[in-house]
Amino acid sequence: MRASISLRSIAAIALLALFAAGPASAERIKDLAQVAGVRGNALVGYGLVVGLDGSGDRTSQTQFTVQSLKTMLDQLGVTLPPGVNPQLKNVAAVAIHAELPPYAKPGQTIDVTVSSIGNAGSLRGGSLLMAPLKGADGQVYAIAQGSLMVSGFGASGRDGSRISVNAPNGGRIPNGATVERAVPGNASTSDTITLNLHEFDFTTASRIVTAVNGAFGPGIARAVDGVTIEIAAPGNDRIGFLAQLEALDISPGASAAKVIVNSRTGTVVMGGHVSVLPAAVSHGSLTVSIMESAQISQPGAFGGGTTAVVPQSSIEVSEQGNRMFLLEGSSLQAIVNAVNAVGAAPGDIVAILEALKRVGALRAELEVI
Repeated sequence: MRASISLRSIAAIALLALFAAGPASAERIKDLAQVAGVRGNALVGYGLVVGLDGSGDRTSQTQFTVQSLKTMLDQLGVTLPPGVNPQLKNVAAVAIHAELPPYAKPGQTIDVTVSSIGNAGSLRGGSLLMAPLKGADGQVYAIAQGSLMVSGFGASGRDGSRISVNAPNGGRIPNGATVERAVPGNASTSDTITLNLHEFDFTTASRIVTAVNGAFGPGIARAVDGVTIEIAAPGNDRIGFLAQLEALDISPGASAAKVIVNSRTGTVVMGGHVSVLPAAVSHGSLTVSIMESAQISQPGAFGGGTTAVVPQSSIEVSEQGNRMFLLEGSSLQAIVNAVNAVGAAPGDIVAILEALKRVGALRAELEVI
């Protein structure tokens, strides 16, 4: 486990979480829920990027690039002789993906992301040729084409050495696709408007129902469960009603006590409602030092032997232990101070939290990512 964050940084992050988890402030329904049926749709496509400076696919290893190039040239009226495989270095096969926003209309443009699927070293300076973008139903919803913007950088030498910054084999095309087909939404045609909370919470759902009924009349809204809220839709001016609905302010319910641990980086983030029951904790560290040295054995002047090199290993084990301490706190500040008092490293904090959770002393949900 790599400890890449200091205890002081952990304490600062935890304190920020504590301050953020103070008294709940009013938030708009727009920020807490979304109208059912109003969502984006994923699009995916395949195409060719041309105009690369020798950093394209090695066509001897990526035959699908050659096949795609032949198909494109054949559609444009250029027929290659049988058995001829063009060995080009300025062409790369790419996968294209984008998101079609809700209520997007034909003629509008959306951003697309282009990623190499072959062995192209870089897409810098390339241009994507016209490629269809399809939805999950197999229908074409947009057409992508344009010059790539690549933030990464790569360079290589003749001896095989190579250096790269970020990922030069992927890029974006702002407004690179034109919408050809619209996806109808059902939010404005049904008899009811359904709100889905971003996070499951009975308290927040109940407060939204209270706020909607108070603003538009009793019985307008009802909570189906901790996520879904059904609201009777007016017969006219549905858009205006949705605009007023989204602007209502409510105080969401307090979040559950949770501790999130990143086992790879050692990052620990605690919520403000985390508490610890009385528990005794002992923390110590074991250090093992191994030193390798070589001892040379020289024979006598007239012994007739040969010089021998004898390896020697020296192993030293030291253990630095701290006294057992009492860990108890009802506030995040008390917990952070207690953990920092033992001088634990981030990796050790993860182990302490897991042990506290197993003995039932940590009154919070422990999530390890």
